[in-house]
Amino acid sequence: MYDQQNPQNIKKFRLALTVRNRTLILSVILTLSLWNVAPSARGQALVPYTPPLDSEQLKQTGLGLLEEAAQLTRFQQYQLALPRAELATQLAPDSYQAWALLGSLYLQLDELDKGIEFLQKAKTLEPKDPGIQFILGEAYFKKGDYQKSVQFLEAALKLDPKVPGALFDLGNAYYKLGRLEQAILQYEKAFAQESSLWPAINNVGLVKYEQGEIDTAISKWRQAIKIDPKAAEPLLALAVGLYTKGEAAEALSLGETALRLDGRYADSDYLKENLWGDRLLKDTEKFLANPQIQKVLVQVKDTQPTPPSP
Repeated sequence: MYDQQNPQNIKKFRLALTVRNRTLILSVILTLSLWNVAPSARGQALVPYTPPLDSEQLKQTGLGLLEEAAQLTRFQQYQLALPRAELATQLAPDSYQAWALLGSLYLQLDELDKGIEFLQKAKTLEPKDPGIQFILGEAYFKKGDYQKSVQFLEAALKLDPKVPGALFDLGNAYYKLGRLEQAILQYEKAFAQESSLWPAINNVGLVKYEQGEIDTAISKWRQAIKIDPKAAEPLLALAVGLYTKGEAAEALSLGETALRLDGRYADSDYLKENLWGDRLLKDTEKFLANPQIQKVLVQVKDTQPTPPSP
């Protein structure tokens, strides 16, 4: 498995907005602040002036805020983007893009229920946008509802079948449901569409290993490494597979390289998050217990930066 938030791997959906009346933002903010001013304690003789605002102006202001939020999101400034996206949904409530962005931001902040709620609102407004359903599929996967994840990803792929990242996600959801042959099929489709997508081939290896086809798994991991020689996951998986087969010399060399590239793969919880199954985890535990690998792990731990003091 790989980081599904990497923009080079998965392109979700596009926000194409034409915004007018940018100078209106300040006047709307000013007006909103006047609406919230408390009455004077000394009398009610003066009533604050609130200029009339038509709905089209408010909508255009909302779309301007939406564009700002989208720009901030591209730079991973999620906390700054969030209030803009929230206000955009209030000023332009019929904009499915605003609700979709707001839902996506909540997913980035790990508030899954809120994220799903707003994405469902976006889907109601635009049921034929595949991007929204792709993201809902991801959201339900993160929540652990793999059946619903499959439901949304399949629906999205009917609308747009040429999204390798979504095929990969669907393979992962099938894997979690134990539908292994269907998982392999989706991984292979994803790789056929994007030949640089080594995680798809890597995950075929994960499935094959759990099915007891160790030689096939090894060949898949070698194929993934050819695509990206610095990919720590297939390097370590290959090392474990070879070690299990008694090919210790190559296994230890590969394993050392993998762990120096990314020491997180020595953590069983991290491996589970990346869909390593029980058979592979058990064999990995034996491999990591090797004295030579233990020395490497100590060295890797010593070279990790110390977190700053609070």
